[in-house]
Amino acid sequence: MSHMTNPLATPDRLFQRRSFGALPLELQDTIFFATQCLTQAAGILLQLPQSVTAQANVLLARYWLVEPLMAHEFSDVSAATLYLTAKCSPHPRSPRDLSNVYAYLLSASSTFFSPPTAPNNNNNNNPSAYYVSETAYQAFHTRLLALEGRVLYALSFDTHVALPHPLAVTYLQALEFLHVPKETIGGKAVQYLNAALLSPQMLYLTSQPNTLAVAAIYNAARDVGAKMPECEWWEVFDVEREELGFLVVGMRSVEGWGRKLREDMKAMGVERGMIMRKHVEAELSRRGLGVRIGNKVDAEEEAARMMDEKMEAMEVAG
Repeated sequence: MSHMTNPLATPDRLFQRRSFGALPLELQDTIFFATQCLTQAAGILLQLPQSVTAQANVLLARYWLVEPLMAHEFSDVSAATLYLTAKCSPHPRSPRDLSNVYAYLLSASSTFFSPPTAPNNNNNNNPSAYYVSETAYQAFHTRLLALEGRVLYALSFDTHVALPHPLAVTYLQALEFLHVPKETIGGKAVQYLNAALLSPQMLYLTSQPNTLAVAAIYNAARDVGAKMPECEWWEVFDVEREELGFLVVGMRSVEGWGRKLREDMKAMGVERGMIMRKHVEAELSRRGLGVRIGNKVDAEEEAARMMDEKMEAMEVAG
């Protein structure tokens, strides 16, 4: 049964991570939510199966449980976990592919986290905004490999992730529903399971796949008005009522929570696109909570890198 279960975070570890970190809780939640969304978007553009992207989301959550959020750029951590997960699957992706995808998602031409009223047409697409020079690619490649090793070390090379999605399908086959096709409930259940990956409550780190699958089915059945068995059917799948209630509420709160965190990002000056360390540092400075946290890039090195990229872009344009 070990292949159907996950190592779970202890309550003490979660409390320590949330209470004694250098960042306020709302900033931790915003960073986590936005980075998980970025990983999902990158997985779609890389044409990865959702199973691979979901495993990357879980590994990212595990990594940030033991490592500081501000130690590296958030998008780099997302890229490293996605690269590592894809490499261990039948669907590997090259560093060049990831470099191009993340350059686009972080550019002004990307529709990632765009306001709903923003026009989405080809006139807004500016390829130069996400052009990746050879210097930029080499820098990205170096960071990617270094972070991949860091993630493996932090996780003690344990990259096993059991997802609840297959179990949800199996459980649906064992349940009888009236007037509502199982396919409808199945689609809703998968939506809840995917949304749970984004929850700052880290539901995938605190609950086993069977409990997540049952909670998703319960929510899906309630949404479509399906009649569930009148007995305590969740006990058949080894799920307790208390844990089921917690997960049902947690999954249903992700949408509203996401809207709130998006508003928090706007308040920090991130009108669109991905939140970055510089935004968090500026917010910490505004609150008077300290200076820059994490690895600081040397100013001269950063200026030299930007100059090299500009020269290469001019050569390409010429």
